[in-house]
Amino acid sequence: MPVHENDDGHRSVEAAVEVPGSPEDVWRAIATGPGISSWFVPTTSDERVGGETVNSFGPGMDAVARITEWNPPHRYAAESEEPAETEEGPGTVATEWIVEARDGGRCVVRVVHRWFAETDRWDGEFEGHAYGWSSSFFRMLRLYLTHFAGQKCSAFDLAAFSNTPPPEAWRTIKSAVRIDEEARRVEAPAGAPELSGAVESTEITDPDLLGVRESSPQIRAALEGMGGEEPELLLRLERPAPGIAHLFLMPMGEQTMVSIRFFLYGDQGAAAAADAEQAWNDWLAARFPQDAPA
Repeated sequence: MPVHENDDGHRSVEAAVEVPGSPEDVWRAIATGPGISSWFVPTTSDERVGGETVNSFGPGMDAVARITEWNPPHRYAAESEEPAETEEGPGTVATEWIVEARDGGRCVVRVVHRWFAETDRWDGEFEGHAYGWSSSFFRMLRLYLTHFAGQKCSAFDLAAFSNTPPPEAWRTIKSAVRIDEEARRVEAPAGAPELSGAVESTEITDPDLLGVRESSPQIRAALEGMGGEEPELLLRLERPAPGIAHLFLMPMGEQTMVSIRFFLYGDQGAAAAADAEQAWNDWLAARFPQDAPA
């Protein structure tokens, strides 16, 4: 997923994934507010040209874009205004989502980010975006469409900040789960919130992803000191309800952000979500006491 540069100065990166479902099923998952909120972050969408999409990554961290094209169930595009390149951002960024039908009831989803720049100043940042789609979020999309497509979702997202080095923070997070590596199963040990299910692979084997990880200073910095281990767990849950859990950390300057995201589905998920959120909130606050979970 290298950066492509056009003759007119526009640059772009692209990420793609094959998923199960009809174009209509996949469109609901990647183009509507309830669908996107069921595997990514809380999202609203006006679902029309001229309307807005808003992705909420946390308090004060909304990503707002204006829809410029809307062609269900195949394609939509939206533009976000970043600070000008001479300030703190690349200016206008266009993001395009494409759904391509394949044989056997499957589709390919593509996301393309385009921006205008006279230099490669922002290439690393956008390579990181594409890497994140392919290495993490598209795996969650595929899990959702494989096991939970169209189901009501009750989600919560918790974060805490730690002054400890990333490896130590990651060991703390992993203390909440007991993993059977051979069976690829996970259970909660004593003292941790209720959890059981299957471990989805976090091993990256795609040559393009490996190449980006090696060549990107931003990604190398994020993995520095982790001993080659990806600081991420992706789980398909059976308890506290059928769903998905995504546990990861991200270095942010001198601090490390710890993130725990749960997507619980159906009536069981709705019944379990509030208690699960409180239990994980208490667990995070006890282990990262300098700042209460956000």
